[in-house]
Amino acid sequence: MRRFGMVARTAPERREEYLALHRAVWPGVEATITACGIRNFTIFVTGDVLFGYYEYIGDDYAADQRRMAADPVTQEWWARTGPCQRPFDESSGAANWVELDEAWHLD
Repeated sequence: MRRFGMVARTAPERREEYLALHRAVWPGVEATITACGIRNFTIFVTGDVLFGYYEYIGDDYAADQRRMAADPVTQEWWARTGPCQRPFDESSGAANWVELDEAWHLD
């Protein structure tokens, strides 16, 4: 199992839209996430900062990410949620979410 942490920000004018979407995540999006080996996916929020955490239990992360990106329902979800997000650090060049390096873990 591999753990992932990531950060982004909400666009201030679209924060409530982003949160509303996540209060009712589409079942097809959740099914694809699960089918692609992701478990325990959680998004935390404080102010405009988003922190995401998930665990990957599959064997080929890159292939599973491509499969998720090819899913039409997920593409539509990203089209709705993407404009609500911005990079944690505007100078990073990231589209939105920035993956974090794991510094410590207590098992």
